[in-house]
Amino acid sequence: MSTVNTVTEQLTRAGQAIEHDSFAIIDAEAGAHRYTPEQWPIVRRMIHANADFEFNGLTDFHPDAVEAGVAAMLRGGTPVVADVEMICSGLSRPRLAHFGMATHQFISDADVIAQARAEDTTRAVQAMRKAHRLGRLDGAIVGIGNAPTALIELVRLIRTEGVRPALVVGMPVGFVSAAESKDLMAEVGDVPWIVIRGRKGGSTLVVAAVHALLSLAEARQKASAA
Repeated sequence: MSTVNTVTEQLTRAGQAIEHDSFAIIDAEAGAHRYTPEQWPIVRRMIHANADFEFNGLTDFHPDAVEAGVAAMLRGGTPVVADVEMICSGLSRPRLAHFGMATHQFISDADVIAQARAEDTTRAVQAMRKAHRLGRLDGAIVGIGNAPTALIELVRLIRTEGVRPALVVGMPVGFVSAAESKDLMAEVGDVPWIVIRGRKGGSTLVVAAVHALLSLAEARQKASAA
């Protein structure tokens, strides 16, 4: 059996060549770095998504982050809960389907909007609370790329409600509470996380990180079957 990834690769040889050449350029220009062999493919794909080498250094990992993310994918059926629809739209459905995974986001739901207005909070806060009420967060991969308040609320749910995601990819972008929300997530020891320090981030980075994890999961799957 082949150990070469197929599901998580570009669909044409031309596309594969461009992506692989891009990764080679990033490896060469990045030079020495502090990341492990398991972490670097995630950082590299994030650099590839934005042509921004500052993510080599700004990206931090919980010690168990990569293993937890790959294991969650290999279990099959692990949900991806996102703060915004952009993440759900950006993730490859065929790649997710290979592992029986589906995406969920609640920020535009009528009840979420109504509750945010009633409590004078953000939709992102109420969306995380709804995900918790529906039992979507435990064991999930949670991707937050837009709303710092979603990440702050998730940390609260972890600390006070006992929520236990499999992995948090916390990369909200912005100027109000963005850096602080990621620092807060990085203080959590009992839930694995990947964060970008400072103001930078965004849904594109979450998508890139999850796609990199899917690639690692497929490689692990093929190696086990070989």
